[in-house]
Amino acid sequence: MLKQDLRKKFQEKRDSLSPFFISEKSISIANNLLELPIWAYHYFHLFLSIEKKKELDTNPIITLLQARDKNIVIPKMEGANSLTNYLLTDNTTLKVNPWGVPEPIDGIEVPEDKLDVVFVPLLAFDGKGNRVGYGKGYYDTFLKKCNANVLKIGLSLFEAEAVITNTRTGDVPLNFCVTPEKIYEF
Repeated sequence: MLKQDLRKKFQEKRDSLSPFFISEKSISIANNLLELPIWAYHYFHLFLSIEKKKELDTNPIITLLQARDKNIVIPKMEGANSLTNYLLTDNTTLKVNPWGVPEPIDGIEVPEDKLDVVFVPLLAFDGKGNRVGYGKGYYDTFLKKCNANVLKIGLSLFEAEAVITNTRTGDVPLNFCVTPEKIYEF
């Protein structure tokens, strides 16, 4: 299926979800993360959920990472297709940007090459590790700046599509994708 068709299909599927469903499935995803070979790493990049787009709730993942004493790094959208990354601390102040994304106002900046694991937002993904985001290219641009060994883990409320037919050479594939029901490894 084409990316633009998948964007429409999965945003419509999300729009029909109840807050209770999203909460329950988000907890299942966090629990499934415990099965991944990632717990020896130190720096974890995590997006903060856009509530109005009914994204999965990343708060259970934050709680999990904090309980394991991991460094949590959160993004701030800067300019066209650029993310600046900040360490999440007790003093981090968040502000919702015009797109509904909670972002740090400022803080301790963390360079991309220091990241070990990146949890990647998405609308849909396929069995080969290709993903469909919102189409602005923020994460593809960001992931290309990370070190070559960074683990890219998609988080999805839904299972994989068979194939995304219009992938591009600039698209960065995932290493894993975690859903409430399953862990996909690519």
